[in-house]
Amino acid sequence: MTRKIAILGATGSIGKSTLDLVERNPDAFEVTAVTAATNVEALADIVRRTGAKLAVVADEARYSQLAELLVGTTCRVAAGEDALLEAAAGEAELVIAAIVGCAGLKPVMAAVDSGKTVALANKEALVTAGALMTDAAASSGATILPVDSEHNAIFQCLAGNRGDDVSRIILTASGGPFRVASAEIIGAATPAQAVAHPNWSMGAKISVDSATMMNKGLELIEAHYLFKLPSQRIDILVHPQSVVHSMVEFVDGSVLAQLGTADMRIPIAYALAWPERIATPAQRLDLATIARLDFEAPDLERFPALRLAREALEAGGAAPIVLNAANEGAVASFLAGHIRFPDIVRLVQEALSSAAYDAPHSIGDVLEIDRVTRDRTKAMMTASCP
Repeated sequence: MTRKIAILGATGSIGKSTLDLVERNPDAFEVTAVTAATNVEALADIVRRTGAKLAVVADEARYSQLAELLVGTTCRVAAGEDALLEAAAGEAELVIAAIVGCAGLKPVMAAVDSGKTVALANKEALVTAGALMTDAAASSGATILPVDSEHNAIFQCLAGNRGDDVSRIILTASGGPFRVASAEIIGAATPAQAVAHPNWSMGAKISVDSATMMNKGLELIEAHYLFKLPSQRIDILVHPQSVVHSMVEFVDGSVLAQLGTADMRIPIAYALAWPERIATPAQRLDLATIARLDFEAPDLERFPALRLAREALEAGGAAPIVLNAANEGAVASFLAGHIRFPDIVRLVQEALSSAAYDAPHSIGDVLEIDRVTRDRTKAMMTASCP
């Protein structure tokens, strides 16, 4: 049967990889809705290629441009937040949630509240609203499928196994571009150096998070909500080859690992076809050529973001929201050339140290804490990095 899908964030890295798989399997998928933040040219091209029925641009100022580009098609054009929520909650059975950052939270929740199967590539949604989202999924009957390669690997390793049999899960991390860099190199790192990931092709924000290893900290929090395990049963291991994507250790001492090449089409394909599988064009793994797999404990002095993330998870309440909001603001400022690379984690730490917010009880609460934290982080940047 043809599966109807909506792609939120269709013009980004995850969206492009998803479309590649969809176009290789035209009989398996029907694209009903696609969205983008601002890139209307790419979005219009996607509509023409897929025949999507609804195209949404988040930036309302670009509505007319998108509508003009799609004259002559049968696609309905819309813009703004309400239209994004419509795309998420519409006729699609499977929603690919690939909007980067906290901007994707409301659309993800709309899909969850509608009982969809949600292929979640937006880790920030679970980081900031984990309990709210998992409770909503339990209430609506929604299924959340992780697309991040690490969580997808754990999901695959857990298939057919009881949760009570799990001793711990082990998230692997490449270590990013500064794994063995000196303090001097890290201190002077440019945006171009920070986004030059050694193994993966990702967007700028996620690449910087990999360079600080904040991405692994966010994944730690995400794993807590996805797999219902406490912080002390979630470990992180640096694995520079990015071949073992994550592992599960069971109570009997057995360890299952999911291996594959560094190609996001593999976990995306698993989510698209679940509970079945589809073929991908990803390069096949050749362990004889790779010859060795290395592992090491993360250096928390070099990468303090990992420590901050674990502290935020264990503190609970609003702390993960503050962590994420301060990080998003600081990364954007770094990419714009306004602050230094080490300032990213410093600002996150200052935001956490000065935060005193009640735990959120609604998505509105989450977004208000996010807004206040971004404003405070911006003020801290102005004061310390004029």
